[in-house]
Amino acid sequence: MTQNLSPAELAAAQIAKAELDVKIKNESDSEAEDNRRPALDIPENLPILPLRGVVVYPQTAIPLTVGQPRSIKLVDDVIAGDRLIGLVAARNPDLETPGPEDVYQIGTLASIHRLFRAPDGTIRLLVQGLARIQVDEYTETEPYLRAKVHPIPETIEDTLEVEALVRNVVELFGKLADLVPSIPGELISNTLNVDDPLQLVYAISTYIRISLQDSQEILELESTDAKLRRLMTILSKELEVLELGRKIQSEAQSEMEKVQREYFLREQLKAIQRELGESDEQTVEIEMFRKRIAESGMSEEARKEAERELDRLSKLPTAAAEYGVIRTYLDWITSLPWAKSSEDNLDIAHAREVLDTDHYGLKDIKERILEYLAVRKLRQERGVDAIEREDAYAIRRERRGAILCFVGPPGVGKTSLGASIARAMGRKFIRMSLGGIRDEAEIRGFRRTYIGAMPGRIIQTIRRTETHNPVIMLDEVDKLGRDFRGDPASALLEVLDPEQNVEFRDHYIDVAFDLSDVFFITTANELEPIPGPLRDRMEIIQLSGYTEHEKTAIAEQYLVPRQMRENGLRPEEIEFQSDALQVIIRDYTREAGVRTLEREIGRASRKVVTRIAEGKTEKVVIGEKGVRDLLGKPRYGYREELEERTDLPGVATGLAWTPVGGDVLFVEAARMPGGKGFQYTGQLGEVMQESARTALSYIRSKAEDFGLDPAFFEKNDIHMHVPAGAVPKDGPSAGVTMAAALASLLTGRPTRSNVAMTGEITLRGQVLPVGGIKDKILAAHRFGVDTVIIPKKNENDLDDLPEEVRKELTFVLAESVDDVLAAALVEPAAAAKNGRKSRK
Repeated sequence: MTQNLSPAELAAAQIAKAELDVKIKNESDSEAEDNRRPALDIPENLPILPLRGVVVYPQTAIPLTVGQPRSIKLVDDVIAGDRLIGLVAARNPDLETPGPEDVYQIGTLASIHRLFRAPDGTIRLLVQGLARIQVDEYTETEPYLRAKVHPIPETIEDTLEVEALVRNVVELFGKLADLVPSIPGELISNTLNVDDPLQLVYAISTYIRISLQDSQEILELESTDAKLRRLMTILSKELEVLELGRKIQSEAQSEMEKVQREYFLREQLKAIQRELGESDEQTVEIEMFRKRIAESGMSEEARKEAERELDRLSKLPTAAAEYGVIRTYLDWITSLPWAKSSEDNLDIAHAREVLDTDHYGLKDIKERILEYLAVRKLRQERGVDAIEREDAYAIRRERRGAILCFVGPPGVGKTSLGASIARAMGRKFIRMSLGGIRDEAEIRGFRRTYIGAMPGRIIQTIRRTETHNPVIMLDEVDKLGRDFRGDPASALLEVLDPEQNVEFRDHYIDVAFDLSDVFFITTANELEPIPGPLRDRMEIIQLSGYTEHEKTAIAEQYLVPRQMRENGLRPEEIEFQSDALQVIIRDYTREAGVRTLEREIGRASRKVVTRIAEGKTEKVVIGEKGVRDLLGKPRYGYREELEERTDLPGVATGLAWTPVGGDVLFVEAARMPGGKGFQYTGQLGEVMQESARTALSYIRSKAEDFGLDPAFFEKNDIHMHVPAGAVPKDGPSAGVTMAAALASLLTGRPTRSNVAMTGEITLRGQVLPVGGIKDKILAAHRFGVDTVIIPKKNENDLDDLPEEVRKELTFVLAESVDDVLAAALVEPAAAAKNGRKSRK
C-alpha cells in the first residue's frame, strides 16, 4: 500500500517528469501521428500495486511510499525486471490489505523511475504514469497481486470547445493557486505551460484537493472534453470554498486587528494622560466606585467586600472578562439604599383622612395601619428607639416593620389598598407579583459564578425604590409554584420573618441587607395554598365582600367619577341615580368585589358618550329604566331564581364559600320507584359525599316522625344533585341543606324561598359550626334572602357583619336539624294549599 506526499515532493516529481517527457517525446516522434496514444508493450502478467487514497494518472510523475512487506516484495521484483507496474486505487482507503474485489478495475500503467530506501524500512518511489489500463482478471494474490490487463485508449478532441474549456480550467487553477500558498510556484508555472489538454487535466487533478471518487471518475472518463468539464466543476466548487474560507479568515483577522489596535491606542492614551498628569478611564472609574462606597453608608461587612472587589478590579485590564463581572457587582452593591429612607408621616389624622378618601369601608385594615403609625409615633416621641437594651437584643431584635397578609376575594381593593397605605405613611410603594414564580432564585438571586447572574426580585425592588423602608406589596402569594429549581415559598420565609430579615442575604450580593424597616404586604385569595410556616410569619387580615349599600357608596364616590374621567364626560353630561346603581348591582353583577360593577358602569358611560358625540343629546340621567335601555336584558335575577328553584318539594337553598367570595347553591332531591338505593351527582368531593350519606341516614332514622313507611326506602330510589355539575364542590357545610332537601322531598313540604342555610350535621342531628360565615351571609344578602340559618356556635361571627346587613336579615341559630327543618320547611297547611294550586 502507498500514500501521497507533500507539495515539495510533488514539485520534485514534476521536475523529474519533465525529464521523462523529453524522453517520451523523442520516442514518440518516430511513430505515425494520429488521434490515438502509442501502444505499449504490457507484460502478460502485470504486478498490481493497490494505492490508498491516491490515483496516479498517465503522463504524470508522483512520489509514493511503500511500507507493507508484500508491496516491498513487489517493488524488489519489478526493479529487477522491466520496472512496469499497475497502479489501482483501493475503494476503501482505510483497508490495510485490499484484495481483488476491494480495488477499482481501471488504473494506470506506470514505470518506476527512481527508488530510495529509507532507514525506517520503507521505500520511496518516483513513478511515471504511462497509460490507462483495465484489469481483466487477477492471476495471483500471493505474495502480491498480479493480473491480466489491457490498455484503454484515450480520445483527444481538437476542437474550439476543447480549447475554450482548457482556457477556463487554466484560469480557475490560477485563481485557486493564489488561494493555496502551499502549492510551489515552480509547480504552478510548469502546469500552466502544458499544451496537451489531456496532460493538463491529469496534472491539475494530481495537485489540487480532490476526493478519491472524483479522481477515479476523471481517470475513467473516455473523452478529454468530458474530463475537462468534470475538472472545471470540481475547480469551481473548490474555489468557492477557498474564497469563503479566505473571507472568514479575513473578517476574523480584521476583528483581531481592531481589538489589538484599540488596546494599543488605550495604552498610548494612558501614557499621554500620565505625562499630562491626568487619570485614565479605568482610574476614574475606580475612584468613582471608591467614592460611592464611602458615601453609601453600607454595613461594615458590605464595605469590606466592596473594597476587596474594588482592589481586584484595579489590577485587571479593562479587556478582561472578569472586569465586567466585578464592575456590575460593584454597581449593584453601591447603588443599594443602605442608609437612605423615607421619613414617616406620623400624623394620625392625616393617615385616617387619606385612607378614608381612597377606600370606602375596610375598617379593620385602616385601624391596623393607624395602630402601627401610633406605635411608631409614641416610640419616637418617648425615645424608645434610642434606648440600648443589651439583654433583649441578645435574644430578640426589636421589630420595626410590619408584615400583613390581606386575604379576600378578587375586586375588594387589596392591591390598591397597599398604595393607599404608602401614601398615608409618606413612603414609596412598589408592587411585585408572585403569581406563577417557580424558581427560588427569583427571590434570593443567582450566584455570581453563573453567566448573566443578577440579584433576586427583593433586592431589585429595593434598588428601584431607592429607600430601605418602602411599602412592598407581594401580590398573589397564594399562587406561588414549585419545581426542581426550588421552592420560592421557602425562600420567602427569611424575607417575611421579622427575626431574620434584618440580615437578608441575596445570593448575588452575598452580604447582609437589612429588610426590617420594610413594610411588607402580601395578598391572597385563599389561605390554604400558603404553606403553614409562611402563613405563621404574617398577620392575617380577612377582607370579605361588599354589601349592596357599600357597593352603591363605592360606585357613587369612586367608580362613577373615574369612568367619567376615563371616557371624557363632564359632570353636567351624565348622572347615575341611586336606583340605577342598585339595578346594576342586583341584575347585572353577582360578585364579592366591584370590578364587574365598574365595567358595567363604564359600558353604560360609553353608550352615553356615543349619543353625545352623535349630537342626539346633551345630558343623560340614568334611572332604573335607563339602565335596561343601555345595558340590555338583566343577566341575573334578584330573588326570582330563589322562588323558581324552591317552588317544588325536594329543593333547598344552601350557602357556600369560594375563593372569589360567598355563593348560593341549590340542593335538589328526587325519588323514583326502584331498589338501587341512593346516588348523588354534581362533582361532589369525598367530604361532601359523606355529608350526603349522613343526611340520608339521619332522615331514615326519623322516618316514623315524618310519617313514612319503614319499607319506603327499600321500594324507592333517591337521587341527590347539586348544580352546577361542571363545578367541583366539597366541604361539610352543606349537610343541613341536604337534610332539608331530603325532608322536603319525603314530606312534600317545599322549603321557603326566602331562607338559606349552612352548617355541618351529625348522625344524631346536631348542627356543628362551619367557616366563612361572613362571606356566606353577604352572598345570601346579594341574592335577596332575608332569613339565614346558621349553627348556634357561629353566633359570634355575626359581630363581623356590617350593621345594615344585620338589620335587614333574620338569623336562625340552629342547634339541631329539627331547628333547621322548622325554620326552612313550609307549614303542612300552606304546602297542601300550594299543592292544589300546582295541580290546577
